[in-house]
Amino acid sequence: MFENLEVFEKRYEELGQKLYDPSVLADQTTYTELMKEYKNITPIVEKYHEYLKAIQTVKDSKELLEESGLDRELRDMAEEELQTAKADVERCSEELKILLLPSDPNDERNVIVEIRGGAGGEEAALFSAVLFRMYSMYAESRGWKTEILNANETELGGFKEISFMITGHGAYSRLKYESGVHRVQRVPETETQGRVHTSTSTVAVLPEAEEVEIEINPKDLQIDTYRSSGAGGQHINKTSSAIRITHLPTGTVVECQDERSQYKNKEKAMRVLRSRLYEAKLREHDAAIASERRSQVGTGDRSERIRTYNYPQGRMTDHRIGLTLYRLDDILNGNLDEIIDALITADRAAKLQNTIDNQSEERDS
Repeated sequence: MFENLEVFEKRYEELGQKLYDPSVLADQTTYTELMKEYKNITPIVEKYHEYLKAIQTVKDSKELLEESGLDRELRDMAEEELQTAKADVERCSEELKILLLPSDPNDERNVIVEIRGGAGGEEAALFSAVLFRMYSMYAESRGWKTEILNANETELGGFKEISFMITGHGAYSRLKYESGVHRVQRVPETETQGRVHTSTSTVAVLPEAEEVEIEINPKDLQIDTYRSSGAGGQHINKTSSAIRITHLPTGTVVECQDERSQYKNKEKAMRVLRSRLYEAKLREHDAAIASERRSQVGTGDRSERIRTYNYPQGRMTDHRIGLTLYRLDDILNGNLDEIIDALITADRAAKLQNTIDNQSEERDS
């Protein structure tokens, strides 16, 4: 896998020179693009240099051990250095394989998260509010910004559905594994006999789409206004500020009633619509590459049950990777990094195995 790493090294040096070129410094757009590329390949080049240094150390240690008349103390030192260098070669090799895996072009995007109550009625709506709080607290812990786009609140403070934007560096790279069905097992507040109920909420994580990526013909849109409805808000039911947009070619419907301004609601609804259409486009592409989809941790399908939150046992289980943690309160307070790191590791391992299998098939053919 490392035959072409000299190309990265050459490009790294080339970019380093260009970034000090006055003409590049004067062009902010070009400078930003080159700096982004430079940052992306820097970890690869640095790890490659570490790999080459370890290989050279192995070579030098072996040559030293082959010399005659070497005193015992020097021989022991050379032997120890050889074993350390061999371990470094193996470690750098594995880390390079991970760094060389194709990155998801959407990883640096902001995300739109949609949570909908599923089976369980009011209890599902209340759990949706718990999930919204969990993601909001996680976003805050990483210095990301959360903005509600639309919310349909129930009388008890749950959400039949809520959509919100999370803005921050690498938001999609961390949250893309959250799409699917989240199941909760707990005693509802309305349960008088103390029985544990099972409810579900569906989470969809959409990478934010730019206008230039998804062109929407205004003639393809049906835009309706209506009075806001919900459990609260002084302007509720007083003005027709809520917006419903239907994308006629696909039948996609987006609603937004969170703002007082009809214009702002329309703007937010268009952001959600654009991201949903972009996600649909991505899913079509993924479906066309079946082997790539099989290499991912989960399919991102909204109907796939991915996680169970069991309150009586204080347990969270992620079914895709068989991870069980007994610190539910901590997780629901937004401490998701251990889960997400495990999902990323499993995803990379699966993709790496897929790459190795493909290379093996190419050699055999």
